[in-house]
Amino acid sequence: MLRTERPRLDPAILNLPVEKMRDGYYSDTYFNRAREILEADRYHPRVRMQVFQRNQAILCGIDEAIAILKLCSGRGGKNGAWEDGWDRLTVRALYDGDPIAPFETVMTIEGDYALFAHLETPYLGVLARRSRIATNARAIVDAAGGKEVLFFPARFDHHLVQTGDGYAAYISGALGVSTDANAEWWGSRGMGTVPHALIAAYGGDTVRATEKFAQYIDPAVNVIALVDFENDCVGTSVAVARALGDRLWGVRLDTSGTLVDKSVIPQMGTFPPTGVNAQLVHNVRDALDAAGFRAVKIVVSGGFDAGRIRTFENARVPAAAYAVGSAFFKGAGSFDFTADIVAVDDGSGWKECHKVGRPERPNPRLSLVE
Repeated sequence: MLRTERPRLDPAILNLPVEKMRDGYYSDTYFNRAREILEADRYHPRVRMQVFQRNQAILCGIDEAIAILKLCSGRGGKNGAWEDGWDRLTVRALYDGDPIAPFETVMTIEGDYALFAHLETPYLGVLARRSRIATNARAIVDAAGGKEVLFFPARFDHHLVQTGDGYAAYISGALGVSTDANAEWWGSRGMGTVPHALIAAYGGDTVRATEKFAQYIDPAVNVIALVDFENDCVGTSVAVARALGDRLWGVRLDTSGTLVDKSVIPQMGTFPPTGVNAQLVHNVRDALDAAGFRAVKIVVSGGFDAGRIRTFENARVPAAAYAVGSAFFKGAGSFDFTADIVAVDDGSGWKECHKVGRPERPNPRLSLVE
C-alpha cells in the first residue's frame, strides 16, 4: 500500500542558526572530530544511518530534522566556501504526527558520512524534544474527549523552545496556544484570558478589568475572564457575566491547590476540596445557568494532566475546555532518539555494518524526502 505524501514544513520558517550548525557549534565534539578525521584522511564512505527510539510515541521534530540536513549538511565553513551536501544525501522519513512503535525506524540517511556527521546531535535533539511534547499532548487531547485543549506552558521553559513546542502540541490536536511564537509555524496567533496581573492593576476588580479587556481588545478575540482572584468563583463569574452579557465567551477557574473556594466550604467532607475540583465546576455552572448565562463556557486550569482530565470527563464535570501547562513537558518514559550506522559502502557495494544488537530495521512506512 502506497503512503500518501503530505506537505512538510518549509525549512525557511524554522529560523535555524544555519552557520553555527554547519560549524558544529551545537554538536557533540566527538561528531565534529569524526568529520574532521574523515576529511583529513580523504576517506568518504557512503553510509546508511538509521534513527529510532524505544517507546510508543507520537513522532514530531522530523520536519525540523530534515530541515537541519537540508540547510546544514555539506563541507567547508570557517576557512572556505560552503559546499552544500543535501543533493548527495538520500533521506527517507515518517511524518510529524505519526504514531511510532518502540525501535521503529523513523528516518534513514544515506550518503557520505562526512557531509552530515556533525548534525547528529541537533537532529536527535529536536526529535526528542518535539516527540515528548507531541506524545504528552496526544494523551491530554485524547483524555479530553473532543473538548478543546489549550497549550499554556510557555512560562515554564525557555522562550526559545516556544515555537517548536507549540507546533508539536498542534500536530497532536491542542489547537489553542498562549503565545504568538507557539503558533508561528502554522500561521496562527496566541490566545489568552484576562490575567491576574491586569485584575490587580485595576485594584482587584475583576469585572472592571474584564470590561476594559473587552473594550480595547480586538472584537474577534474571545473574552475569557479569570474569576478566582477573590477566591469566589461563583460570585465573580455571575458578576462578570451580568456586566458583559453576550461579549463574555467564558470564565476560567484557576483556584490554587492550597485554597478552598468560598462556594465549596459548605460542601466539604466527602472530597478533596482544594483547587479546581469537580464540585467547584458544578457550582459555577449551576450559578451561571440559574442566572441565565447558559452560553458562558467554563475553562479549567491549574495542575491538569491527562489523568486528571480523564477523571473529570468520566465524572461528566461540565468543563468546556482544559488549559494545561507543565504537564506537556512531563510524562512517563523517555523519548531519546538514537542514530546508528547500519550499512557501509566503501566503493565495493553495500555491506552490513552495525554495532552488535543494532541491526538494520527496514520500515516500509518511510517516505522519500525530496
